[in-house]
Amino acid sequence: MSMTDPIADMLTRIRNAQSAGHEEASMPYSRLKEAVAGVLKEEGYIADFRTSGSGVTKTLRLALRYTEAGVPVVSGLKRVSRPGRRAYFGASEIPRVLDGLGICILSTSHGVISDRQARRQKVGGEVLCDVW
Repeated sequence: MSMTDPIADMLTRIRNAQSAGHEEASMPYSRLKEAVAGVLKEEGYIADFRTSGSGVTKTLRLALRYTEAGVPVVSGLKRVSRPGRRAYFGASEIPRVLDGLGICILSTSHGVISDRQARRQKVGGEVLCDVW
């Protein structure tokens, strides 16, 4: 069965895995999900990610991060641009998440990048999700 919104599924799997205290979250692989995972790792929200399998059965596994007290590093994930309502922003209009404490992940002509990189490169695009 095809999935309507794979990015929302990815965010939900991360949210559920962290609330259950799991060390990692696994999900079906796609290049967009891998790019989003790369931004999450680069910004320090996850420890690492890897792919396993091949072809149709390829999976993406994210190693989740927790603080010393066992609290998840990611306290919130929100899908912004959905299939029914896409959200595009210019370089000067990119929203700030919690006044800069969180990040937006954007799909741009320069690839999938964080809001800080998009402002630095002066490029806009589709805001996929907010992470804080």
